[in-house]
Amino acid sequence: MSLKVVNPNFVAIAESLQQQFHQAEPFPHLVIDHFFENDFAHSLTQSFPAFEAGNAMGDDGNIGGKSTFDQIRRLGTHFTNLDSLVRSRAFLNVIEKMTGIDKLLFDPFYLGGGTHENRDGMSLDAHVDFNYHASERWHRRLNLIVYLNNEWESAWGGSLQLWRDPRSPAAADVSVAPLFNRAVIFETSERSWHGFNRINLPDGKKHIGRKSIALYFYTHERPAHEIVGRHSTVYVKDAMPAHFAAGHVLTESDIAHLQHLIDDRDRHIAMQYAENTRLLQAQDQGFSGKVLYLMKRAYVRMRR
Repeated sequence: MSLKVVNPNFVAIAESLQQQFHQAEPFPHLVIDHFFENDFAHSLTQSFPAFEAGNAMGDDGNIGGKSTFDQIRRLGTHFTNLDSLVRSRAFLNVIEKMTGIDKLLFDPFYLGGGTHENRDGMSLDAHVDFNYHASERWHRRLNLIVYLNNEWESAWGGSLQLWRDPRSPAAADVSVAPLFNRAVIFETSERSWHGFNRINLPDGKKHIGRKSIALYFYTHERPAHEIVGRHSTVYVKDAMPAHFAAGHVLTESDIAHLQHLIDDRDRHIAMQYAENTRLLQAQDQGFSGKVLYLMKRAYVRMRR
């Protein structure tokens, strides 16, 4: 697939964007409007899968308000063309010029990527992404997100947020509304804290989903000072709002916000306990489980 579906104005200045990418705060990123040629972007929107066609299973094992679809080539000609594009050396060369990150690899398995649709009420906690590919020895280096929302207003939430410190009660350092054919590309590292704020659609618009395509890029190597041990996605829950200070009189809205923060943390803690239980039970299974049991038993007795 040729680069003709990508906005030629952006392709022409790709290399000149590299300095802007690296100087951006709170970590390297670019926001590019009109990323695809307009007709191609509209074709992708029209071919976007129905919410029910994707995987809406949440991290807690329950059906939620986010649906993902990673079998891109099953979505018809336009998504097949997209898949061919992002795998192509020509496209990877453009992304390398923009970011200064050489020898990029596209993830053909779309692990965590593909089409994403989030419904009213959904949000995404600040997080840094998993740092290694699940099945390959690749370092995760870049996320490219393209939004396909024909109708969206900033007041509806769902804005991509970038943080220097997500544990601070201060607002996000950068907020980007998910407008149609807008792309955001950012470096993934141990400081690339990102998420999106709660979607709050007005009456009559509740049926609208926040639609995007998530594309992830890797390399075989990365700078030594950036390398850390393998980890999964690391989330941070919302901090207490800055106006919750001594002397402040709580409003009904404040109480509702506090209850949401507490409930959200309770769900997160329950999920972590469940994951820990699964890991402990997995350790007890099979031959290795028996060996581990005997080793623990011997260790406890040796300590006495």
